[in-house]
Amino acid sequence: MSPRRNRPRGGDSPTDRGDEAGNRYGGFGRSESWQGDDWSVRHVAGASAAGKTYRCPGCDQEIPSGLPHVVAWPEHGGVDDRRHWHKACWNAKDRRTTKVQRSRNAPRH
Repeated sequence: MSPRRNRPRGGDSPTDRGDEAGNRYGGFGRSESWQGDDWSVRHVAGASAAGKTYRCPGCDQEIPSGLPHVVAWPEHGGVDDRRHWHKACWNAKDRRTTKVQRSRNAPRH
């Protein structure tokens, strides 16, 4: 019995796959239009999200370390304009009100 091959027979290495590997692991983003602006959007895999906790602007709840989420920022903005969103909150951003308020029992951080 011959050993199992871990790579495709074409000789492609992980760096030769180009766009496919970047989309899978959140290395590349896309552009979306929202509220009259163009936004850069990047999906972050759970393994890449280790170490920090963020607060989602859509629901005002924490995004714990290691949870897959979305990072979005206006294309004309800089690093300080990046916001970390839950995937569901980013997808529902047009159905939410403009002022999200915490309930009385929500934790204050």
